[in-house]
Amino acid sequence: MVTGVQVKPFPFDRVFSEPSAKSRSLNEGALGARVTALEADLERMKIEQQAALAVARAEAFQEGLEQARGERDTALLAAVDALQASIETIEEGFGEIEARLAREASELAVAAADLIAAKALELDPHGPIDEAIGRALSQVRRGEPIQVRVHPDLVADIERLVSERQASERRRLSLTVRADATLSPGDVALTWEKGGLRLDAEARRAAIRDELDGILPTI
Repeated sequence: MVTGVQVKPFPFDRVFSEPSAKSRSLNEGALGARVTALEADLERMKIEQQAALAVARAEAFQEGLEQARGERDTALLAAVDALQASIETIEEGFGEIEARLAREASELAVAAADLIAAKALELDPHGPIDEAIGRALSQVRRGEPIQVRVHPDLVADIERLVSERQASERRRLSLTVRADATLSPGDVALTWEKGGLRLDAEARRAAIRDELDGILPTI
């Protein structure tokens, strides 16, 4: 066993010295610079974030605008198609109305002609027959016999007209009046060796239809 060794305690300083003012100033300056740098980084990050957000909003707005334009164009095309279809339908309707009005106008024209003819016949029942006889005389040679057929009720009146015409003509007229129950009052059928002439209501209607043909549709 070892003896004679004296153990002494390690001497610790009991007085602690504070950092110098210069050291504290350096530390505070470094800390302030660090804080300033951090604040600058934070501000930069905020600016970058705002810029990125603005770009995102702009892109979203542009996409929405393009989508809206696409939807608008689609809606416009649909509206144009619908309008075109409506116009075609209206044109078809106008065509039908025009055709109907034309048919009604034709019917009215024929009815008016019938009415006028009936009124004229009422005022002068023998005039058209006398005119037909005059046309027939202008088509036949002098003295050629002509047979005049009229409604039985008009035989006496037409014979009187023939006598009056004979009195006014220098040439001798060979006109024979015959009764024909198939003819309506005011109608007349004239025949001679090489031809004939007929005047009746249906012929007048046919003449009116010929005049209206090409102007109004046939009824």
